[in-house]
Amino acid sequence: MLRFAHPDWLWLLALIPVLAWLGGRVSRSGALLFPSTHLIAALGKRPRRTALGFNPRLRHLTLTILILALARPQTGHQFSEIQASGIDIVLVIDVSTSMNAMDFQVDNKRVRRIDAVKLVVDQFIDDRPNDRLALLMFASKPYMMSPLTLDHMFLTERLSRIETGVIEDGTAIGTALSSAVRRLHDQPSKSRIVILLTDGENNAGKINPMQAAEVAATLKIKVYTIGAGSRGQAPVQVTDEFGRTRTLMMNVDIDEDGLTRIANLTGGRYFRATDTQGLKDIYAEIDRLETTTRKVQGFTLSREYFPYLLGLALLLLVGEVAASQTRWLKLP
Repeated sequence: MLRFAHPDWLWLLALIPVLAWLGGRVSRSGALLFPSTHLIAALGKRPRRTALGFNPRLRHLTLTILILALARPQTGHQFSEIQASGIDIVLVIDVSTSMNAMDFQVDNKRVRRIDAVKLVVDQFIDDRPNDRLALLMFASKPYMMSPLTLDHMFLTERLSRIETGVIEDGTAIGTALSSAVRRLHDQPSKSRIVILLTDGENNAGKINPMQAAEVAATLKIKVYTIGAGSRGQAPVQVTDEFGRTRTLMMNVDIDEDGLTRIANLTGGRYFRATDTQGLKDIYAEIDRLETTTRKVQGFTLSREYFPYLLGLALLLLVGEVAASQTRWLKLP
């Protein structure tokens, strides 16, 4: 069924007959300027002028098509779907210098913890296209890299910029969790989640992690916690004052009891990732746990004829201009 998206433009069609009538009057009055046919014949022998003499009928047809194009004729109905999960997730990532420990592997090569985490989180973002996600990094204090957004291309670009050493060193788990909770507390979404990854113990900031967890629990914000790092010791590369790089072994001290209590208090879970595959499995498990009935919104897509009509009008206009420059144009 043919319909018009902007039918008000169709009123302009009433002007076409008026323009035709006015054009006819001008044409007839113009004939009095040539009292002799000899003068008309002489005109035909003159060199072509640059002034454009438009064919009135072609001009009116072009104008009619342009008006129809502005009215946007449409046909057909096609239903599509938009899915919105209603889940808001804040991804919290530790960027203290201990995240430089090289106890993870990617493609059989040793990499820093932070690099493995970024790789896995990037995949997690890709797997949650219908969720609003935010990104927060922390060391001695938190820094919001991205607010809640459905623009996951922007989010992954911000993720690529996460690096150790950009914030004063330390591990402020409580302050970071509190900051994530603040980003979620006034959101109307039916499910609000924090995924907090760290490789250490709370040793900075003024907020106790359990106090932040109690606030999250009160607001019904679920917190998943992840302890990242091998057990025992892990190699880490350091640079001395002469610019020389060497590898040292550092103890892996993760407050697993504290992270477990945070998760349990808020209805989440604690996970321990000792390698890259384990980290992938953890984020995949969280992805599996946090599913919800999708909200489906139907909308109608119609076939648009606007571009075709506009193209035809432009073609006629070009043809009319070209014709006006030939010797075959009829004089009025």
